[in-house]
Amino acid sequence: MGARVLVAEDDRKQAELLRVYLEREGHSVLVVGDGRAALDRSRAYRPDLVVLDVMMPLVDGLDVCRILRAESDVAILLLTARSAEDDLLLGLDIGADDYMTKPFSPRELTARVRALLRRSGRITSPEEEVLTVGELIVDPGRFEVRVGDRPIGLTAKEFGILQVLAAEPGRVFTRAQIIDRAFGFDHYVEERTVDAHVMNLRRKIEDDPAAPRYVQTVYGRGYRISPGSPDPVAA
Repeated sequence: MGARVLVAEDDRKQAELLRVYLEREGHSVLVVGDGRAALDRSRAYRPDLVVLDVMMPLVDGLDVCRILRAESDVAILLLTARSAEDDLLLGLDIGADDYMTKPFSPRELTARVRALLRRSGRITSPEEEVLTVGELIVDPGRFEVRVGDRPIGLTAKEFGILQVLAAEPGRVFTRAQIIDRAFGFDHYVEERTVDAHVMNLRRKIEDDPAAPRYVQTVYGRGYRISPGSPDPVAA
């Protein structure tokens, strides 16, 4: 079953190309050409995923991303001509789930959309079991996370990392292994990107992100999840 996808792109030719490829995947696609329209239509259309160009008129794509993330857990894929690492990390830090640097292949974009929808719970496997680590509960089928009675809102990539770790409590995963399991085909993801997602994840699920109880650092190796006592120091 297809998803509702909003494409916010001011280049009409590129926007229509994306529409064609995404509709071939079975998705219902709405195209807008500026940041203000992206916000308005997101609120009215309630898409499952937003493909969001960073450089747009009226409202910058990064501002749109920041506002959308404050309002909902919609999956967000940023399109950017900026290749500087700080710009890309900023996009992730304000809530984007993934990014692509222009120029890109429309086929690769549809693959990334497919993966984001799957990780966000729009495409799920009925065999995915609920994972429990201490008071932490991860439900892949419903795309839900709770710590005790407290619901936690995560982005698709944060959820993917947590699901990988929670599936094997105590096991240490390198950053490369996390990229392979949580992000799949996305071989452009850098190890520093994993660290940025983990920092955001800790802010949301840990009582004290500086001494995490669940997502712990194993120095020189990577990360593990544990229901035990907090790390004395976190990286």
